[in-house]
Amino acid sequence: MKKHTVPLLCALLATAAALSPAEAASASTPSLAFGPCPDTVPVPASPARVECGTLTVPLDRSRPDGPTLKLAVSRVRATGTPAERRGVLLVNPGGPGGAGLPYAVVKRAKFPERVRRAYDVIGLDPRGVGHSTPVNCGELGGLFRSPGPDPVARTRTAERTLADGLRRLADDCATGAGSALPHLSTEATARDMDDLRAALGEQRLGFLGVSYGSYLGAAYAALFPRHTGRMVLDSVVAPMPWYDFDLLQAEAMLRQRAVLLGWLARHGKRFALGDTARAVRVSYERARARLAARPVQGFGPAEFDRAVYRALGRTERWAPLGDGLRTYLRTGSVSGLRPATPFDSPGSRNYEAANRVVKCADGPGPDPGRVTADARRLRRLDPLPVLTGVEAAACAYWHHRPSKRPQLGGPSVPPVLLVASDHDPVTPLAGARRMRSVLPGSRLVTLTDDYSHGVFASRGNACVDDAVAAYLVDGTVPDADVRCTGPGLPGA
Repeated sequence: MKKHTVPLLCALLATAAALSPAEAASASTPSLAFGPCPDTVPVPASPARVECGTLTVPLDRSRPDGPTLKLAVSRVRATGTPAERRGVLLVNPGGPGGAGLPYAVVKRAKFPERVRRAYDVIGLDPRGVGHSTPVNCGELGGLFRSPGPDPVARTRTAERTLADGLRRLADDCATGAGSALPHLSTEATARDMDDLRAALGEQRLGFLGVSYGSYLGAAYAALFPRHTGRMVLDSVVAPMPWYDFDLLQAEAMLRQRAVLLGWLARHGKRFALGDTARAVRVSYERARARLAARPVQGFGPAEFDRAVYRALGRTERWAPLGDGLRTYLRTGSVSGLRPATPFDSPGSRNYEAANRVVKCADGPGPDPGRVTADARRLRRLDPLPVLTGVEAAACAYWHHRPSKRPQLGGPSVPPVLLVASDHDPVTPLAGARRMRSVLPGSRLVTLTDDYSHGVFASRGNACVDDAVAAYLVDGTVPDADVRCTGPGLPGA
């Protein structure tokens, strides 16, 4: 399977031929043949092997005989006996915008052995992502220019500059996605998932969704409860409009940053940024202000905030951030703050485009006035809020504004297993509790005293991993919510 290189709109027009009634009938059960994978998909450890295929789905579900999309699928078969097999387990890494094709291999390698023996692990690049006719929003309103404008606007002029960037971002996506713009939604991807289930010949679809993948899984369960198998929703997105969730995350980021500053102070000899949280905050503000006044090789306050946002979500990134801050303040070098993968790399560009397109396709978006008012409110909470994750602000200027977000839950939805870290700033625990309230009979496994995003087969916690494995393999739903003891804050 070759990587798609043509623009999205051209690819759609090329596949717009109508099906005959007989062809439409035969297409009711999609076909899927497997073969070699692209080079971007890693090779799993023996005895497993990965294979890839392409699934064709309608762009617009109301027009099944209209334009189509080609979706990339990967599969690593179960390594156990036929008696051990439990079906397929589709995995999604989150986003929106995360590619599932390589994730099936990478995540599977971390699963408990009995889960690997029980399930064919399936990866899917959702529509508009990776190898599945990737959406291209071009410059995204100048998002990839470096240095970017300071995302924390302190003047009316700066507020207008940021609003203009959001407006141009929406225009760029409307141009890049064209007629596909309203069809790259979570609901559309959930329907693609059911086509994939049918093409695999399965009565039920097992699912592991992390972060945004948790919302995608909940949407699938609401649409196809009878086809929902064992489902694990890890690091759970709250069932609320995207913009509201982004604000919930922004406040959690402020709490997490305060914890980080205190942690850096407790390891003052190592990082030399200060011996108190306040002193470290002064060093933090000094570094950011210096970069705002004089960016270094395209690295300014926007790039600084992206580095902080990324570090706050995983505690193993705290020490490298502290080292990078110390090095910059001492030498002026930003090498320790730059990401390993450039922000404007092709993969990052597709991720950032798909993220906005999906969030805004899910709708509804905020009004422009609310975006400005909320940014001011966050500045009252802290003069330097971390606004990098408020991507749905662009939906205020979107060219297609859905009237409602898909409804989650329902009496027919089977019990699912939710997993969360109690201090995760990316998907705060409050979101998992809200999701549990709309999924009857579900249970929540919480990793206490933990500060990272992504838990199952990620944090190395036996209590969590055993509970999830028992659910996936044996169908064991805990009698009550489960609390597992986490690792606490890391050492330096």
